[in-house]
Amino acid sequence: MKSRKQLWLPALALIAALAVLAATYVLAARKASNDIGEASERQLQIIALDLESVLQKFETLPFALGFQSDVLRALAQPDDLQNIQRLNQALQLIQRQSKVVAIFMLDRKGMTLASSNWDSSVSFVGRDFGFRPYFREAIKGNPGRFYGIGNATNVPGYFIAQPIYASAADYGANAVLGVMAIKIDLTEFEHTWRSSEEPITLVDSSGVVFLSNRPAWKYHSLYSLDGQVQQKLAGTHQYADQAITPVSSLSKQQRTEFGQHVTRNIGSLGWQLMLFPSQARIARIAMLWTLAAALLLAIAAISLWAVYQRRRRLEERLTSAEYLDRTIAQRTQELMVANQTLEAKYAKLKETEHLLRSTQNKLIQAGKLAMLGQMAAGIAHELNQPLAAIRAFADNAITFLAREQRDKAAENLGHISNASARMGKIVGQLNGFSRKSHEAVAAIDLSKSIEAAALLLGNEFQTHGTELRIDIRDPAQVVGDSVRTEQVLINLLRNALDAVDNAGQKIVSLVLERDAGEAVIRIRDSGPGIPAQVALHLFEPFFTTKPSGKGLGLGLAISSSIVQAMNGRLAANNHSEGGAEFVLRIPLLESVEKAMET
Repeated sequence: MKSRKQLWLPALALIAALAVLAATYVLAARKASNDIGEASERQLQIIALDLESVLQKFETLPFALGFQSDVLRALAQPDDLQNIQRLNQALQLIQRQSKVVAIFMLDRKGMTLASSNWDSSVSFVGRDFGFRPYFREAIKGNPGRFYGIGNATNVPGYFIAQPIYASAADYGANAVLGVMAIKIDLTEFEHTWRSSEEPITLVDSSGVVFLSNRPAWKYHSLYSLDGQVQQKLAGTHQYADQAITPVSSLSKQQRTEFGQHVTRNIGSLGWQLMLFPSQARIARIAMLWTLAAALLLAIAAISLWAVYQRRRRLEERLTSAEYLDRTIAQRTQELMVANQTLEAKYAKLKETEHLLRSTQNKLIQAGKLAMLGQMAAGIAHELNQPLAAIRAFADNAITFLAREQRDKAAENLGHISNASARMGKIVGQLNGFSRKSHEAVAAIDLSKSIEAAALLLGNEFQTHGTELRIDIRDPAQVVGDSVRTEQVLINLLRNALDAVDNAGQKIVSLVLERDAGEAVIRIRDSGPGIPAQVALHLFEPFFTTKPSGKGLGLGLAISSSIVQAMNGRLAANNHSEGGAEFVLRIPLLESVEKAMET
């Protein structure tokens, strides 16, 4: 029974919450619809006042123009071409000043005698507009008003026509001599309405949309037109004989906003100004209110659940205090054991790390000694030359002393001193390179390290007929071990020397420069480059492409490890102009000091 009660309570709560959310959505949608409708009414009122002011602005202009003497003379003497031309020019001037589209005068039969666009390719002069409703009304003595697409220009506009009388005393249909008409452009309203998100349309008395900020709706009707209305539109050529179909016949995407609307009557032709409030906006507002209600319900539900859980926890805590104490003691014991195990593992890890570092240092020293072995023949040859020179200069000095030629003897002794100094420099550099590094971190002048590496390998480059080009573009100092830095440079230079062994042109270039807070050393050779399958394993230990006995494949692995210890990077790629290029990047001394300060 208790289980059934526990199942029914959440179900009832869920049903109640859904009912609240549904009611919230309905009420919010109704209120949003009312608010948006009222706002639309206010917006429509402003648009209507603006539109009616434009329509009424030019209402009396054709009536006033009808009393000009040139107009009456043209109606009385239509063959007077000089008077007609003068009237054309006068109407053109008034049209430009008033900013209307056109001003034109018609006789009693509807034939245009004069027009402001007399000099354009679509001149109204000589055209018969007797079929237009505005002419038919004006010739009866009434103001004529009409909106339609121009029969001559194919440009839509609003036409206002007034009868022309001989004098102010003569009125009535029989007294009408002709008709004065003007054409006004209303499309400017469409450009203004496009700033509105909601569709705005101006519909004629037949239900045809002729102005709208939705271009697809233009010249479509609000509903299907009967045959009589279609015949009427065809007779007046109001919309250039276009087939008028309902807006509902458009594609779903084009008519998506067509539906509920607010309306306001405009002018005396039965026009209706319509605004279609966004139903999506109403739904969005209702959904926001519903989400807010859902959030409140969720907060309330979570709060009740939290209170319920808290009560349960208090009850459990009171009934199981002894169990909790026992559990805490057990967990504490487990934590102590885990802590001791962790300490033992940490100590073992430190021991392993120390062993690994020691092995790495031995491996680096072994790499240096292996490198010294490879350079031994070249260095021996380098030392043999000064020794031979010393012996020759000593023999010469003895001969010159026997002949009492002291100046020449002194010169030979000077040569002996220079050769001894060169030997001492080579031996000193060799001793410094061969000694075991104590990982002494200090400022290193990379240009001196490059000079020392080049000195130790100079004879090998000469023996192999390889040109070594060194370009120190920027002085650079880094932080690290000078001996290990020289080991990296010697290893990279020896690899480059091996790479050009079978090349037609044997050139190895070394460039030192600074870039973005780093010292950059580029060592490039003119060899065949690095094969794609080799590039993937280039820095792996014991990987080598050299024949057996030529190397263990540790040089690049050791060099990469040394560079990483200096917070640097060692990369290799094939140069675009041919050959391989190794790029060594190490943070500059000033960059390291700045980082330590911050």
